[in-house]
Amino acid sequence: MAKPQRTGIDLGEQKVLADISEYGWHCMNVVEDDGQPPWSFTIGLYETWAHPELIITGRSRATAHEMLSCLVAEIEDGRPPDLTDPSAYTLVGIPCRFLEVHARHYTDYVGFARWFYRGKHFPLYQIVWPSTDGLYPFDKAAPRSFKDWQPVLGREPKSQ
Repeated sequence: MAKPQRTGIDLGEQKVLADISEYGWHCMNVVEDDGQPPWSFTIGLYETWAHPELIITGRSRATAHEMLSCLVAEIEDGRPPDLTDPSAYTLVGIPCRFLEVHARHYTDYVGFARWFYRGKHFPLYQIVWPSTDGLYPFDKAAPRSFKDWQPVLGREPKSQ
């Protein structure tokens, strides 16, 4: 496991470190910008509980934080989800799937986590949620606008 940062230079870095020290994790939110979807990701799960970090794209900050908080509570209680199970995992009433994120996406999506882990590799999984029609962004029948709003950052499941 990478030796994480212990000191922060600016207020943002100090907030991340303080949250990880107090709660075991921090939720980083990136707001929607110029037509790009928002995303939220965890920092500290791998350091605190040896659990992969998590990212969710295309959800509001409040919804993403609620989803991540529910998962963190389960991890903290020793009931982590099986991230490799291909079946849906119900999270705040939504049947979600987990995909391991390709390392090539780390720089664009989880830069602050890379700072925390000092550029060393850490595991990262994407929480993928369905459209109101029950389609996931990796489903062939999913609309392009939905796929654009929730880019798939890992290997898509076979035969969707």
